[in-house]
Amino acid sequence: MSFSLCVVLHNSESELGALLDSIDSHLSVRPQIICVDSGSTDEGAALARSRGAEVIVMDGNPGFGAANNAAVSAAAEDVAVLLNPDCRLIDSSLERLAVAASNRRALMAPRLLNENGSIQDSAHPLPGGWDGYLAAITVPRLLPRSLRERLQPFRSDHEIEVGWAIGACVAGQTALLRELGPFNPDDFLFAEDLDLCLRARALAIPTILDPSVELIHSGAHTSAARTDRARLELQVRRRREVIGRQLGPLALARDDRSQKMTFSIRAAVKRDRERNLIQLKALRAAQNRSS
Repeated sequence: MSFSLCVVLHNSESELGALLDSIDSHLSVRPQIICVDSGSTDEGAALARSRGAEVIVMDGNPGFGAANNAAVSAAAEDVAVLLNPDCRLIDSSLERLAVAASNRRALMAPRLLNENGSIQDSAHPLPGGWDGYLAAITVPRLLPRSLRERLQPFRSDHEIEVGWAIGACVAGQTALLRELGPFNPDDFLFAEDLDLCLRARALAIPTILDPSVELIHSGAHTSAARTDRARLELQVRRRREVIGRQLGPLALARDDRSQKMTFSIRAAVKRDRERNLIQLKALRAAQNRSS
């Protein structure tokens, strides 16, 4: 089936060519490709035009959410797939995700893989639940399957409802995405995907992970991003803002405690120690500012 593919560009020229090559190689019907250029200083928009994509150039850089909203507004097909430019298709399974999205009122997400084929932790439980404490103090892969999938749904080998999924690839009925926004245009950076899934959940619209659909997501775990202090601090603050706004103060307090446990234990056992110490300090600072 045909669908609309919505891609936000921000200095994404180096990644876009590989994405477009993979689309042409693996999809039986070329989708409508809409690229929204958001404050780029490279030639990504020109590359997109030269490869047959529709291009929308936004003034300045209004953010990931606002740019995706513009793309969805221009979608001509019944299903729209929001796809980051640092993703790459490895087969035709994205077509199946679009078909699944066309048949249900849900947000559909694929399994995302690192360049080496390992599974990314791209789908998560609902924040603020008891499972956050259990995940902090256990090794989920050693737990019974039902518990393991609750704590780490991204590892599931079957379709599963999740609390939220990262926005590198999300498919939905175009009308549904427009109903949702899809994103809050006031959110400029980070946690837009968490906010989207929580707002959808409040309207009885689930987020579904389909692990039979797999894509490469190359930009998820760069070493620079993992220890960028300002970036990590902002991620912590934005998570708290969204959870507090969408789930309320009790869920936020529970999530704060489970996040603090997670960061502390991981730092103590020297698992990504620098990253977790930065996040722990940022969480305490954010709590102090809001108290």
